[in-house]
Amino acid sequence: MKTVIVCASVSHGNTRRVADSMAQVLGAKVVSPEEADPAELAGADLVGFGSGVFYGRLHPRLTDFVKALPAGQGRAFVFATSGLPDLPVAPYTRPLAKVLEGKGYEVDGSFSCRALDTWAPFRLVGGINKQRPNAEDVAAARAFAEGLRAGRGPVSLTHADGKGGIGVGGC
Repeated sequence: MKTVIVCASVSHGNTRRVADSMAQVLGAKVVSPEEADPAELAGADLVGFGSGVFYGRLHPRLTDFVKALPAGQGRAFVFATSGLPDLPVAPYTRPLAKVLEGKGYEVDGSFSCRALDTWAPFRLVGGINKQRPNAEDVAAARAFAEGLRAGRGPVSLTHADGKGGIGVGGC
């Protein structure tokens, strides 16, 4: 299965660590939005899109890249790392998943976990989630990727506090 992961990891490398752990399971290539080739993505069996969360949204470099993609087909997934918890009623990944679905992709799932955040007020105390993503978060990302590889259908996982599980459901 040919897989490409497009990852915007700009602050502390948190999202890249998660992307690399998924890439190991999926045998994927990890690229930035600037390095991504739309023709290569069109030829992939599975494409992942992920970034850290900034002001409650995925990074603009990633969202702008996805919005500029031509209509496509195939499987995709979305992932995020954030300092604050993902809200079950409005996950950080949902808006990008909707854009991908509008372009013709079948979004097979989403993953999110907590990560070091040094945004303005948190910088005063050296940041929050200083040890995240940790080994449990990385293991959860790998388990999520294994579910995608096995083609078990839509898989969503929010790994907030060392708890959570893989559940079947949309983004």
